[in-house]
Amino acid sequence: MVIGFFMILVDSTIVTIATPVIREKLHTDYNSVIWVTSAYLLAYAVPLLITGRLGDRFGPKKIYLIGLTLFTVSSLWCGLTDSISMLITARVVQGLGASLMTPQTMAVITRTFPPTARGKAMALWGATAGVATLVGPILGGILVDGPGWEWIFFINVPVGIIGFVLAMRLVPELETHSHQFDWLGVVLSAAAMLLIVFGIQEGPTYDWGTIKGIISVPLLIIAGLVLFAVFIFWQAKNKNEPLIPLSLFKDRNFSLSNLAIACVSFCITSFAFPFTLWAQTVRGWTPTQSALLMVPMALMTGFLAPVVGRLTDKVHPRILAATGFLASAVALIWLTFVVNTTSAVWEILLAMALFGIGNAFLWAPLAATATRNLPMSSAGAGSGVYNATRQVGAVLGSAAIAAVISARLTANLGPMASAANSAQEAPGTKLPPQVGVPFSTAMSQSLWLPVIALLVGLFISMFFASPAHQVVRTRGRHEAGPAEHEAGTPSAGPEPEPAA
Repeated sequence: MVIGFFMILVDSTIVTIATPVIREKLHTDYNSVIWVTSAYLLAYAVPLLITGRLGDRFGPKKIYLIGLTLFTVSSLWCGLTDSISMLITARVVQGLGASLMTPQTMAVITRTFPPTARGKAMALWGATAGVATLVGPILGGILVDGPGWEWIFFINVPVGIIGFVLAMRLVPELETHSHQFDWLGVVLSAAAMLLIVFGIQEGPTYDWGTIKGIISVPLLIIAGLVLFAVFIFWQAKNKNEPLIPLSLFKDRNFSLSNLAIACVSFCITSFAFPFTLWAQTVRGWTPTQSALLMVPMALMTGFLAPVVGRLTDKVHPRILAATGFLASAVALIWLTFVVNTTSAVWEILLAMALFGIGNAFLWAPLAATATRNLPMSSAGAGSGVYNATRQVGAVLGSAAIAAVISARLTANLGPMASAANSAQEAPGTKLPPQVGVPFSTAMSQSLWLPVIALLVGLFISMFFASPAHQVVRTRGRHEAGPAEHEAGTPSAGPEPEPAA
């Protein structure tokens, strides 16, 4: 399952580093090529609430395989296209495939692993999520500088085929639940998500004004929020089966995990853009060289994932998440001091390694904490909500960092800001020192935005409750005799079994 999930998340970031090359090869303008990423993110994010429920209704394995097929075929289509319009269309289909797959990966883990062992399984899911978002730019740089931009899509085809064969053979057919489908909820949620995500993504492009003289960006977002409020009202009033059972949010840890993962996604998206821009335009490093600076981050996240997975089933989620948020925040604060024109590479690599350590303590524990108490009949719905929240966090981070970068460039460079903006389209072209120093300052200041997101996540993590299985385990120890446990001696009789 995580093979497909890995491809999805890599594709969310891999295109970013190839954008200038795609613009040049397909002879298009910057505004058009931005839609190669925007179209994918929109098609991925908007249906997530619905596709999670589809897995409950028709079986997660079936929906996952359909999504993987769509994703793999459209990846081939992306690589073969020779026009920007066809590439954007193929990316929409690719995003729909990703949206079908993602909730099913979490749902299968939730439904096949008991709460006491789910942390280890979620560790793999979390490590996949963490490493993939970091590997995307690295892999993108290597492929763009090597065989060409088309290979950022072609590489998905053999991986997708292998993932399909393995899923067919190894993923179990799970029981389906004959839900009554909430069609009004489907329409309301899709329309609300479309307006909100589209407005946030396109806001910086149109300077938060009017899109092609037709409709204002703020009005789009407000309309989306109003529709979302109507959707929530309908979910509360629906006496049959709502698209999202609001009872899920009665679990404090589920609600808090959703907020926390939004902060993590916001941070990852908003951190990568100014850092990559600085590396390529100030230091003059190629896409591959810039991407390789993130290798320590990916390595540390992947290396620590099994360790954190074992801890996830035993240690309070508050401790794990707080450790992750704090380490990540310290790493980015450190990075603000080394994003300049003279810093040594080893300083950057050490900060990246610490950031990878922090990430290892976030992805798996948050996913496991969110899903641990989900009822089996709502596993798909809960996974859909969690992944939709994660994706919206990423979109918010992308839009917010674009606005902050623009503001800081204007503040630090003044009249030279427009020249620096044009340099963003030609990575690897080193800025002259009189522009490079204030540009570095602007990028360094922009990195405080993801730091703030991490500190908000740290505050949220303080309110996690003890998971039910840990409460039961603790209660069982108390029943065995507090005096004996305090003395450190074993109980004379057998330890009573905890209640089911």
